Order: sequence, then structure tokens, then C-alpha cells
Amino acid sequence: MTKEKLKYYSSLLSKKNRELEKKFPVEGIKLISEALNSGYSCEILMFTNQFAEEEKLFLSDIKKKKIVSEIIKQNELDKLCDTKTPQGIAGVFNYKNNLASPDPGNSGPVIAALENITDPGNMGVILRNCDWFGINKIIVNQGCVEILNPKVIRSSAGSVFHLDIYESDNLYKELEILKIHNYDILTADLEGSDLYSYKKKKNIVIVLSNEANGPSKQILELSDQIITIPKKGKAESLNVGSASAVILAELTK
Repeated sequence: MTKEKLKYYSSLLSKKNRELEKKFPVEGIKLISEALNSGYSCEILMFTNQFAEEEKLFLSDIKKKKIVSEIIKQNELDKLCDTKTPQGIAGVFNYKNNLASPDPGNSGPVIAALENITDPGNMGVILRNCDWFGINKIIVNQGCVEILNPKVIRSSAGSVFHLDIYESDNLYKELEILKIHNYDILTADLEGSDLYSYKKKKNIVIVLSNEANGPSKQILELSDQIITIPKKGKAESLNVGSASAVILAELTK
């Protein structure tokens, strides 16, 4: 691989360059398989000789799909990866077009709306939980961490590739439209009422916000109800990723 190519692909570790080029890196055989199986277009796969020896069946499938691939040195692969111990393979994928905002008539009974979730680990866990509980439609505002951030991809265990995620430049307008179409806007907050006493409506938007700052004033004003997970111990709060699992399990049971 030329130095110019290596420099170009390693530059995609930067959010600025990902957004400029409309491309993002993925590392590891599992996450690359998830991206390929979810219909993302792959520009190139790069792997070491050791990987080629150990994963002949996988590479045979790659060859059948006519994906461009190249063997590179371990020290070159290290420059393409966000982790300290790369798994022998990295790929560069193209962005999909930004999905349209959720159609109220075809979005299922539960939509997740995420406001200012800035931690990549929390974002990935929330997306993984949404995937697990069958919530496919997700709206994120522009204050959220980038969905295709390498840490989000890893912490979501590839679930980010399965979901319809819409980045809105006006989350509050989206919620107003969903309210008009009989979606109940349900917001999680420490000051809310008991989640387990909530009488579920047919259609719900569950809003999860930044755990340090809580929901914005606009979200609180739009909410039909504010809920919380009742506390039994002495912990100050629940991590928003952990809280999302409890809330989504209750809303989808």
C-alpha cells in the first residue's frame, strides 16, 4: 500500500475527515461482517498475512463479493485502527444517505429519541439495547455523538448497522409532528414518576437525554409524561445506557 493511500485511510479516524469524505473505518471481522450484511458499501478491506492464513473461509466469501482487498503489514494496520490491539483486518465503508424522519404511519409502537448523548460508549449501548428490544426507528439530535464514531460502532456491537437512525436538525419539531399523530412523548428523568405505574399508550416516543444535564427545557415542555426508574438503593443515578435497558424492557414487554 502506498504511503498516500495509507495516510488517506488513516485520516478517516478523524470525524472531520469522515464527514468530508462520507466514509468511515470499521475494524475486526465481526463488525465488518455486520456492516457488509447490513448493506453498507465497502470501498476496501485491508488485512495482515496472519489474518489471511487464519480466515481463509471469510476471505473466500469476500472474493466472491468482488470487494477490493489488500494485504498490508501489521504496523500499517495499526495506523488505520482506533484500538490498541487491532484484530488483523480493517475496512473502509461508505456512508448511507441520511434516512428520512420516521413516518408516523409506519414506525412501530415505540420510537427512541436521543438528545445530547455525547458519550460514545453510552450511545453504543443504547443502540444495542434498541436493537435487542426491536426498536428500529431512532431520532438523534445534532448534539449527539457521531453515530459512526469508531467507539460507537464497537460499543453497539454492530447494532448501529441494523437500525434506521435519523439525525435531525430539529428534534423538537420531529416530536411535535409525532405528537400530532398520537404518539405519547415519554421522557426519562430523575424527577419523573414511577416507570412501572405508566399506563402504556399504543404509540410511544421514549426520549433519553444527556445523563449529566438531563432533558432540555424544550423536551420537558413537549413531554406528555416524565418517568423515572424507582430507586431502592443508595446510588446517585443510573448510567443512561443501563437505564435504557430497563426502560425499553418495560415499554416493549
